[in-house]
This record gives sequence, structure tokens and C-alpha cells, in this order.
Amino acid sequence: MPSSVPEAATGYWREVHLALLETDPLSKCQRVESLWAAVLSGDWYPSCPGEPGLLACGRPGKPELVNPGRLRKRGLGSVAGRQALIHAVAHIEFNAINLGLDAALRFAGMPDDFYRDWLSVAADEAKHFRMLNDRLAELDASYGDFPAHSGLWDMAEKTAHDVLIRMALVPRVLEARGLDVTPGMIKRLEQVGDERTVAVLNIILEEEERHVAIGSHWFRHLCQERNLDPETTFDGLLERYFDGQIRGPFNLPARKRAGFTQPELERLQAMDA
Repeated sequence: MPSSVPEAATGYWREVHLALLETDPLSKCQRVESLWAAVLSGDWYPSCPGEPGLLACGRPGKPELVNPGRLRKRGLGSVAGRQALIHAVAHIEFNAINLGLDAALRFAGMPDDFYRDWLSVAADEAKHFRMLNDRLAELDASYGDFPAHSGLWDMAEKTAHDVLIRMALVPRVLEARGLDVTPGMIKRLEQVGDERTVAVLNIILEEEERHVAIGSHWFRHLCQERNLDPETTFDGLLERYFDGQIRGPFNLPARKRAGFTQPELERLQAMDA
């Protein structure tokens, strides 16, 4: 890191890097929670020097990562089906921890609040992972017991070169899917009487809305800095990275609260149609 960065700050960002590289899920959560506690206590060092070459992230040897088409579909009427669903969401949350840490490390020259925001997201995701991991244990399962896919981290690699593209596509497309699909999961789990998992997903749904809103805020901030129209830019990125194919259903009220404009929502609906 540059010699102009104070030694204390250098140590702080090194801890963020070590949290990203940590392979054990619960140790990663603990590192993130300690970092966020330091931020909240005022032990905060801005002006992240950036790690533009950093792509590696720590993850355990399991779950096995496979093509999404190989993931088995299961009903929620069985314990195994609920285990698989909770495991899939836990895997998303684990990847989201890494995404928050990577955003906080990778992109130099952003305002201090940018780094604070993404460390706060990483801390939320660590809490979500712990809740889901505990729920798996209650159902006699563990993280790693089922195969998973790496779609979230694949998009992190594709957007590593530009913070604007990262803000547009990771929180506002991939993470926003959680706003769309989680209400349906909750309804199905209510139908089979799994109120404990419902309670966890309700917390996650509420807090993920803030994460998408953070992405919307910084996407618009960057568009303004570059004299770009946000709606036209977002539309162009959807065409470039997703071939204009975005599937519904869409949680329109949640997306609107998270910073989507009416034209953006109409464009998403048109793509689905």
C-alpha cells in the first residue's frame, strides 16, 4: 500500500483484505463483525488505497460449485427441500459478504461514505449468513452439504474494472433479485408451517432493500460525476451484460423504495414480457 497511508490505516485495510481472503465461513463472519465494530467505535480510516488487481476471495472447499442447471429442484414439503432452500440462500449471503468486502477494497478514490456503506453491507451479510447457518443446524444440515453456483462472484469478476458497472449490476440486478423472489419463498414456507425460517427471511428481505438502495445511490452518484444519464446507462448495461433478458416477477414497491425510477421499472417489465 502507498507509503502516504498512515500505518494505522494500512493495518485497518489489511484486516479488510484478510477478511476477504478468509476461507472459513464463521471466521470470515467474525472478522467482518470485528471490522464493523471498529468502524462504529470511531476507529475509521478513510481513503482506501484500492487493490485493482485483487480478484481472489476466500471460500471453503465445499459447497461444490456447479452450473445452475445442475442444481436439483426440491419441494418445500420435505425437510430436505427446506434444507436445500436455506442452503441456497446461505450461499448467496456468503458470496455477498465477499462482494461487500471487495467493493470496499477495490475501488480507490471514492468518498469515505462509499467504503463505510460497503463494509456495513458486509456486516449485514455476515449476520444473515450466521442466521441461516444456525437454521441449517436446527434442521441437521451444514453449509457445504449441497452443491451451489458461483453466479454472484462471476459478476464481481466481470465488473472489477469499473465501479459504476459494479454498482449498476451487482446490487441493482443480482442482489435486487432477492427483493423479487424472497416474498414468494416466505409464502411457500408459511404454507408448510416453517415459521422459524420465515422469520429469518423477513429480516433478510428488509435489510437487503437497504443494500440495493446503496447500490442505486452510488450508481447515480457516479453517473452524475461522469455526466451520464442514469436510466439510459442502466438500460445499456442490461443489454450489454444480460442481453436485455431479465426475468420477473418484480417486487415493484421494494425496488422503488430502493431507488429504481418508474421508467427503469417499466423497462424491466418490458424485458420480462
